[in-house]
Amino acid sequence: MVDADACPVKEIIIKLAKKYELEVHMFFDNSHVYKDGYSTVYILDKGADSVDYALINKSFKGDIVVTQDYGVATMALSKRAYPINQNGLIYNDDNIMSLLTQRATNQKLRKHKKMKGPRKRTKEMDIKFEQSLYLLINSKL
Repeated sequence: MVDADACPVKEIIIKLAKKYELEVHMFFDNSHVYKDGYSTVYILDKGADSVDYALINKSFKGDIVVTQDYGVATMALSKRAYPINQNGLIYNDDNIMSLLTQRATNQKLRKHKKMKGPRKRTKEMDIKFEQSLYLLINSKL
């Protein structure tokens, strides 16, 4: 399950899914067009959290959920799925609360313009994601 609108690692996900013959479900809002010939693609109306809720509604215990959204990760954990972000961080019950607290703090800082945007994506981030996804897949097989 992939929260795919802003996901920079779709190709890595597809590569590993093909290797392990795993299904991939990509969720986008209707401002995106995507086809890879492998994934099941869901196009949803653009709206507040429509992609997030559709992804969670279709996910089950044991699914791997790729998202950078802490709220989606929290809902995935509640379903006993395995959320991971685009940088290879595997969310769990031990780290999600501190991440949510950090998000709230960062929102306040952004409101007062005391925070920079995200770092530019690097090849090292892709490598870390691929390694973490590989470990997650192998621990669940």
